[in-house]
Amino acid sequence: MSYSEAVSYLYSSRPPFHQVGAAAYKPGLNTTLRLMELVGNPHRQLRAIHVAGTNGKGSTSHLIAAALQAAGLRVGLFTSPHLVSLCERIRINGQPIPEAEVAAFVTTYRSQLDALQPSFFETMTALAFAYFVRQQVDIAVIEVGLGGRLDSTNVLTPVLSVITNIGLDHTEFLGTTLPQIAAEKAGIIKPGVPVVIGETAPATEPVFTARAQACQSPIWFADQCEYLRRTRLRVAPDCQLQGIYQEHNLQTAFVALRAIRIPDLAIREGFEKVCTMTGLRGRWEIVCERPLTICDTGHNSHGLRYVARQLSQLPTPHVYIVFGMVNDKDTETVMTLLPCGERYHYIFTRPDTPRARSAEEMLRLWGKEGLAIDDPEEAIRYAQTHAAPEDAIFIGGSNYLVGYALSRFTH
Repeated sequence: MSYSEAVSYLYSSRPPFHQVGAAAYKPGLNTTLRLMELVGNPHRQLRAIHVAGTNGKGSTSHLIAAALQAAGLRVGLFTSPHLVSLCERIRINGQPIPEAEVAAFVTTYRSQLDALQPSFFETMTALAFAYFVRQQVDIAVIEVGLGGRLDSTNVLTPVLSVITNIGLDHTEFLGTTLPQIAAEKAGIIKPGVPVVIGETAPATEPVFTARAQACQSPIWFADQCEYLRRTRLRVAPDCQLQGIYQEHNLQTAFVALRAIRIPDLAIREGFEKVCTMTGLRGRWEIVCERPLTICDTGHNSHGLRYVARQLSQLPTPHVYIVFGMVNDKDTETVMTLLPCGERYHYIFTRPDTPRARSAEEMLRLWGKEGLAIDDPEEAIRYAQTHAAPEDAIFIGGSNYLVGYALSRFTH
């Protein structure tokens, strides 16, 4: 089976979340455990850091992985979703898993996959863990897919758990209140395993504290570690990740790395070279200088609040915003956060996923002046045609729109 055939099989037999949304979600660990047994129980052999949270868990995972690499370790990194290639999800020291490995895994286990009917994410988790063990990584940084307690990655017993923050996202699965969602994320806290919480909030702090106490797990709230925060400012003055929201992720990653005794010198190098070392893309990424063109994967109100603030701080005369979202996000709230005024020009579009909202629907929700162009290629081209060299173009609102834009600007 070729790589393209393997990917087609995975998508058609077990469609991923980005294609079908709720239908792809398969809570519970029974199938994952059966898969793990099938591939040699790699979850029992991995030394891992487990990262959950509503926003920032991808960036935080990459920051941690980069610092571990700088410390001389062979580091596995499992994140989702991918932006351009499925292989981005599974990396060792920044290098994506070879396409041949994906093809070989599906070819070897296809009959068992047909029998077990795991979700797409469960299959990718088994592939990643088995690959990391076979490649003898020193440590793996594992990003939770959705939630925590029932996520397939939660078969791990890590050396450290990290929860970045809690916001109202995926409420149809995780609960409709912040404490309910926090309880699901807190499910990754294991007995005796230390945990770092990125951001303190009155509604969620008691949930995390109670879970940590029940597990007899040491707990740190990164934004309350005054000494570590001051030290972090000396360690990471020039992080390669841009975006004002990265301040929280830097703080969380720093406290997590100090908790496992990674030297400051390695943390500094990792933070300064994080994109180069791990291949991270789409976080306030500048893909063109004139006009200044920026892509960012913020896709819910919690994340886009910071994006909107940064957009309002751009010094350019005009900002052309190519924007699209999927239908299970809090679009109405996001619309109240986006900057408006004469210098902002909105072109709403439809990301390439069946879950996307139409451009017309986005424009209707916006309720102000703007354009609706369903085709992302045409929407981006419109912005490029009308923006002057000294203006800015922003592309975002959805991982899938950003993934399309990055593939367009890369090739």
